[in-house]
Amino acid sequence: MISNSIRTGQSLVDDLLAGLVVFLVALPLCLGVALASNAPLFSGIVSGVVGGVLVGWISKSASSVSGPAAGLTAVVAAQIAAIGSFQAFLLAVVIAGILQIALGVIRAGAIAEFVPSSVIKGLLAAIGLILILKQLPHLVGHDTAPLGLMSFQEPDRENTFSGLLHVVRMIHPGALAVGCVSVLILLLWENVKPLKKSLVPAPLIVVLVGVGMAALLARSGGRWTIGVTHLVQVPVAESFAGFRHFFAMPDFSALGNPQVFMAGLTIALVASLETLLNLEAVDKLDPRKRVSPPNRELIAQGIGNITAGLTGGLPVTSVIVRSSVNINAGGKTKLATIVHGLLLLLCVALLPTWLNKIPLSCLAAILVTTGTKLASPKIFKQMWREGFNQFLPFAVTVVAILLTDLLIGILIGLGFSIVFILRSNLRRPLRQIVEKHVGGDVLHIELAQQVSFLNRVAITRALAAVPRGGHVMIDARDTDYIDADVLDLILEYRDEIAPARGVQVSLAGFKDRYQQLEDQVRFMDHTTRELQASLTPDAVLQILIEGNQRFRTDQPLTRDLSRQLKATAVVRHPLAAVLSGASSRTPVEMIFDVGLGDIFCARVSGNIVSLGVMGTLEYACAVAGAKLIVVLGHANSDIMRMAVTSFLAGQSPAETTGCIHLDPVVTEVQKSIVPDRIAGWTSKSPQEQQVCLDELYRAHLLRTIDRIMNRSRVLRGLVETGRLKVVAGMYDVRSGGVEFFDHSTSSAIDARNRSSN
Repeated sequence: MISNSIRTGQSLVDDLLAGLVVFLVALPLCLGVALASNAPLFSGIVSGVVGGVLVGWISKSASSVSGPAAGLTAVVAAQIAAIGSFQAFLLAVVIAGILQIALGVIRAGAIAEFVPSSVIKGLLAAIGLILILKQLPHLVGHDTAPLGLMSFQEPDRENTFSGLLHVVRMIHPGALAVGCVSVLILLLWENVKPLKKSLVPAPLIVVLVGVGMAALLARSGGRWTIGVTHLVQVPVAESFAGFRHFFAMPDFSALGNPQVFMAGLTIALVASLETLLNLEAVDKLDPRKRVSPPNRELIAQGIGNITAGLTGGLPVTSVIVRSSVNINAGGKTKLATIVHGLLLLLCVALLPTWLNKIPLSCLAAILVTTGTKLASPKIFKQMWREGFNQFLPFAVTVVAILLTDLLIGILIGLGFSIVFILRSNLRRPLRQIVEKHVGGDVLHIELAQQVSFLNRVAITRALAAVPRGGHVMIDARDTDYIDADVLDLILEYRDEIAPARGVQVSLAGFKDRYQQLEDQVRFMDHTTRELQASLTPDAVLQILIEGNQRFRTDQPLTRDLSRQLKATAVVRHPLAAVLSGASSRTPVEMIFDVGLGDIFCARVSGNIVSLGVMGTLEYACAVAGAKLIVVLGHANSDIMRMAVTSFLAGQSPAETTGCIHLDPVVTEVQKSIVPDRIAGWTSKSPQEQQVCLDELYRAHLLRTIDRIMNRSRVLRGLVETGRLKVVAGMYDVRSGGVEFFDHSTSSAIDARNRSSN
């Protein structure tokens, strides 16, 4: 309880301080956006208050901060000019808010989920670069517009780079000094641990120091004095009545003007898209990685725009600049957003004169440092490492936003990403694998996750390549969507083209989602009596070798296990019998990628041959018809190490292991130990010991084969007539591969072991 209270108290302090920092940054932004939009300056303040207090209260985003958006300045200015009056424009803002609420109700906020992460990261990096480039002039005192306009587009429509050409000639020494000191303070706060952990935020110190330096420079006079054009300029009312007149009401008589409704629709679409993209970007910046509900945000923005329109404000959206400042300042909940809005209202109403003493250069320093975090070189390096397909849309988005504006740049980046997605779908719309089932080869076509009409050509070519009399399986199990044109193509191929060419068609993944097509597996994925009779022992061995290769490369065959279950419930026709160890690391059916009923498997520690094992092997081969016996051991065998350890200790296995019933198993394995091979055991390295153990186990597997042949007249007779083959296999627990061998292929090891006796 106490710790929760402490955390709650700390969160409250963090939110209050973050709200103060965002307020200091938002104040000149509100005024600058209004100026760039050719709207009354106070309309920007109104939007800041509405976006902070009302939208912040209704929204469920913990970090997003709303207000007048610099990305909307071109749209707002154009619509005001087209409508003819600011009051009629306010009516368009109200209409836009109503439309945004409707978009939220119909859950249109999901559109943001379709924007690639490369575009979102490009948006963040571009915002960072814009902040740096736009605030550098203000940082050195080159304030070309009144109030220190801090928007993405200057009123004269110059691009971001052209304004920098005049900076060197127009540096103000006093503002430059304040800016440099402010940057130094911010760097110290970021890199000195005691300062970074202190409750006092660096931006607040920057503002206080900036105001103090401006007052000292004013006393000195001369060129160093920071004039009005380099300070925040908030409208000052002579009285409360004058302050009230700053607010404006919409002109409802303009309801008959179609241009008003077109303006409302334009603002709703542009503001909604910008809000959703900014919301996505803010969630990526959030240290707690919380997810903001987009539909709730659209409703909150709609209510905010209705209120802004009714009180004389500009359209509001989620604003990435203020939101990133909020996160960097330590804001934990939406209380920081609400606090920033309340401070805007109170200070503009009660303390406008004091606010007008803040130098723009210290506020610019705060934004420049925020920009360096958003456009960090690490981001560019990360995107480069992710590959060309990620880096190029990211870079195009950044450049497009810098050269145009926020919305157009995002649309260009999104369009470029779509081109890459289409290119990828056209190049790799499906995956083709030739599977070698026991019943014959099958061309396995795996469809992509999204199959559109653009994939039609590639699928047509793949199906046309199926040879006459062949078999194809179309797999849609990992597919979320298939276009109707593609479904018609598959249906036509199955019902008309394939029968004419003698092609068997199997389908998987269609049954639950597409009524025209039903799942059906036509190829044989388990062993039948006819197939078993037609195979030789060497052919069966080749099947196991190929199955192990698929297991090693993670390319298992496609099987309908429920179909196999029904087919083998009464009768089965195994290909092979496997005498395996009991290790949990050797799942035999998986290692050889076989289906139900394909092998008999006897598992016992040490691969020892008991009467039960002999009976199992004889039944599998003489009665059930298996053509191959594999004695399968594995490297790094615990049972062989146990056998060697107890052998060297001169103790019984029960004394060494404590497992009484393990004695017969270990004793049997010890019969394969060659004393000379384990001489000087303690002086061997762990690697040398392991090599020796693996060699001993290979010899043990061959000895097991000898015991099988010597003890079973039935199996020996099958081998002599060529109807059965017996081999050993050594499974590598690291690579997943199986090395097959018998007496003829391992004579060198066997001879070496015998010479040691």
